[in-house]
Amino acid sequence: MNKHLPDDELEKLIDASLAARKNSYSPYSKFPVGAALLTNTGEVITGCNVENVSYALAVCAERTAVCRAVAEGHRKFRAIAITAEMCEKFVGPCGVCRQTLAEFGLDYEVYLSKPDKSYMKTTVGKLLPDSFNPEWVHFESQ
Repeated sequence: MNKHLPDDELEKLIDASLAARKNSYSPYSKFPVGAALLTNTGEVITGCNVENVSYALAVCAERTAVCRAVAEGHRKFRAIAITAEMCEKFVGPCGVCRQTLAEFGLDYEVYLSKPDKSYMKTTVGKLLPDSFNPEWVHFESQ
């Protein structure tokens, strides 16, 4: 799969996700994750996972980044880099995060990165095929 981001922009995005990962609050799982979302205006919005002693209340890095971006007025994204470490595997977003990312488009790039900056590229649509997305929803006038 071809990448659309220039190398310098991709490196900046992965570096931002690595930096965000350092801010992770993950005392229970010990599994820090960082995300960096690139808006269509070129801004990079970061997020990290935030756990809670009531495990179900944990918030993933990807959703933190999306919520921050939306709160700052962004609705269109070019790419997201997600950095985590699980031996030799690239770590993809959970189902809830995939659905959250799909809310804002299926075509933007997703870079799954390891701390050594190696990465795998995909898209939101490939992570969530046949997704339920805003284009499917039609409200009838009453």
